[in-house]
Order: sequence, then structure tokens, then C-alpha cells
Amino acid sequence: MTSEEREARILDEIRSIPAGFVRTYGDVSPQAPRLAGYLLASVHAPDLPWWRVVRADGSLAAGRQQRDWLEAEGVPFRTGVTPRVDLKIARLPPGAELSDSP
Repeated sequence: MTSEEREARILDEIRSIPAGFVRTYGDVSPQAPRLAGYLLASVHAPDLPWWRVVRADGSLAAGRQQRDWLEAEGVPFRTGVTPRVDLKIARLPPGAELSDSP
């Protein structure tokens, strides 16, 4: 797989995260989570929901702005000093898709 193909796959994975859910950097890029972070910092496409990617512990890389967007989508946070997404509730596991059927 070329680097362009790998990057396209990661971006597609991020675009597939539905509102109200998150994935971690490792979920969207298991072999290279830092590559996902690099792409999110460098790709400024309007259809890329960057705020839905969080660190493995549920903490946020982009602070208040990211939290505001996630809260607006109904993503739950754990209580504590450092804002952390409640991954037990909001994390969409790698490879999982939401079904439109009941």
C-alpha cells in the first residue's frame, strides 16, 4: 500500500465516524496513530470531522473547541479535572458500522 493509499484510507475512516460517536487515533490508524494526528493537523477539508478523533484515554487534542463540538453532538464526558470522553459509551469500535436497520 502506498503512502497516498494509506492516508486516503485513514481519512475515509475518519469521515465514516457518525455524529455522537468517537474513535481513537489508534482506531483509525492502528499501525501508525501519529500519522492520523499528522493528517488531522494538515488536512483542512470541510467534510473531515476531526473533532471525533480522541486520544486513547478519551482526552482531547484540541481542547475547548473540540469539546464544544462533541458536546453539541451529544457525546458524553466523564467527570474530572481533565475533560475525557466516556469511551465506554461513545467509542465506535474499529470496523464497527452503525446499522440503519432496527
